[in-house]
Amino acid sequence: MALLQIAEPGQSAAPHEHRLAAGIDLGTTNSLVATVRSGRAETLPDEQGNHLLPSVVRYTDEGVVVGEAARRAATSDPLNTIASAKRLIGRGVGDIKSLGDGLPYEFVEQESAVPRIRTRAGDLSPVEVSAEILRVLASRAEATLGGELSGVVITVPAYFDDAQRQATKDAARLAGLRVFRLLNEPTAAAVAYGLDREADGIHAIYDLGGGTFDISILRLHKGVFEVMATGGDSALGGDDFDRMVAQWIMDQAGIADDAGHVTLRTLMQQAREAKEALTEAGSVALTVELPGGGQWRGELDRDTFDELVDPLIRKTIGACRRALRDAGITAGEVREVVMVGGSTRVPRVRERVGEFFGRPVLADIDPDRVVAVGAAIQADVLAGNKPEDELLLLDVIPLSLGLETMGGLVEKIIPRNTTIPVARAQEFTTFKDGQTAMAVHVVQGERELVADCRSLARFELRGIPPMVAGAARIRVTFRVDADGLLNVEAEELSRGVKAEVTVKPSYGLTDDEIAGMLRASFEHAEEDMAARQLAESRVEGERVIEALRAALAADGDELLNAGERDRIDAALEKLVAAVAGDDPRAIEREMKQVEKTCEFYVERRMNTSIRQAMAGKRLDEF
Repeated sequence: MALLQIAEPGQSAAPHEHRLAAGIDLGTTNSLVATVRSGRAETLPDEQGNHLLPSVVRYTDEGVVVGEAARRAATSDPLNTIASAKRLIGRGVGDIKSLGDGLPYEFVEQESAVPRIRTRAGDLSPVEVSAEILRVLASRAEATLGGELSGVVITVPAYFDDAQRQATKDAARLAGLRVFRLLNEPTAAAVAYGLDREADGIHAIYDLGGGTFDISILRLHKGVFEVMATGGDSALGGDDFDRMVAQWIMDQAGIADDAGHVTLRTLMQQAREAKEALTEAGSVALTVELPGGGQWRGELDRDTFDELVDPLIRKTIGACRRALRDAGITAGEVREVVMVGGSTRVPRVRERVGEFFGRPVLADIDPDRVVAVGAAIQADVLAGNKPEDELLLLDVIPLSLGLETMGGLVEKIIPRNTTIPVARAQEFTTFKDGQTAMAVHVVQGERELVADCRSLARFELRGIPPMVAGAARIRVTFRVDADGLLNVEAEELSRGVKAEVTVKPSYGLTDDEIAGMLRASFEHAEEDMAARQLAESRVEGERVIEALRAALAADGDELLNAGERDRIDAALEKLVAAVAGDDPRAIEREMKQVEKTCEFYVERRMNTSIRQAMAGKRLDEF
């Protein structure tokens, strides 16, 4: 009798055909790995049964230690124990300084902008530190599943820029992992909640981790997860709550800011323990060893803690308000508010977020594990273990991408909150006669002028055939892949010459730039439009001036008498003066006057060209 193979829908009938894949939540404070087994996504524990892996790496003479053992050694060996590497990844030395002076590491003084931390194992970058964490998580997954991983999905904050995303992929490659894709952390949470609940509608994903904050507004409909808007701060999280408490302890105990690495690490650890204790208790007793000897004893109650962290929570609420505005909805239209990240365990956070959205928040899936679970579900799909159309994720880009055009203006090619992956093309032309090359300047931001946006990359397109100004056709194509990484290509359409650049900026936006770019676009909208109008008028005026001067040089003496030439020169000079001014209406008025003054001259030039073209030819040739 023949036997039937029975399997769950979407699951392989033959166990050997199931490809091993995992989702990794590479967190600032803790990291996790999850996978789908028997159709269910679950996080994987280590040999001691711990699901959370502290994101701490210690370098010793005997080798590398990752996790809880490294975290315990942070106070006794601070310079060789690296925590919160995620806050440093993809950043430059200048950006890291914006994180504050409390980083207990010794950074190497060097010409390169790549930040390197001095340890007994050598000078190491945040990418190398992150790779050690990923390596441990991958080993845990392979040991549990009994085979090699075919690939992984790694989650990143939605507001990670190109540099931070690329650095995360580099860390995975260094750890020997194949990355199916990077997945925004709020979207991963939506996958976990949405599939479990089949909850169609608009949802807010409030993700407050150890070092990053994201808010995403998503629309869920029949398995399609569309990100309507996103915002946040890539350098705001539970670490900052700890830092507020540690500073309060230092103020109360009279400890100086330059107390030393060991003291700072000890205080940060005590502050974290106090914060966690206040999740359940109304107050917590503190005992602090003073640098010069002796002890300070005190108490931190819930009300004081709430006052300390309220300014940080207000910053997250401001980002929520902007995200709702970007999505074009009100707080009342949000069906559920999903809490993600260990820092959302703080009662004050849940209270203030619930007040803002006007409803109780959802935190019934472990906020530490929900992101990894969502990543595992997506990894299972991308590994080919389920039909590809079973789950569709539509992320968005957080800031507009565009090009610099004449006059220092920004031409937006892909507006912010556009769903990715995406490809958009636009045609441009040359400004001067005989132009054979074009400089392409890629920028990011919401303002109208290049000077107010962030430069991403520059490259040149050469080999343009010499033509009159405006005749050449150059198509510029922007492509943003599923990981949010940008490729720009320029092509001259008549000859097919091409040039391109993959935008991998050395380092990301600073904290203030991320929040400030969107805010500035609203605050300066009116003056930006006025500046754009002036710049556009100047560019058009300069085009008219250049074309008229070229025509006069070619045949002005032959076609014009002295009086006619004087009238044209006078109109031209008035236009030159208007272009040098700052009144766009005056520029437009003088351009019209030049056109009116030159009407007879243009007619003569056309007649002359026609006569030259017809000279020596018979009527039947036309």
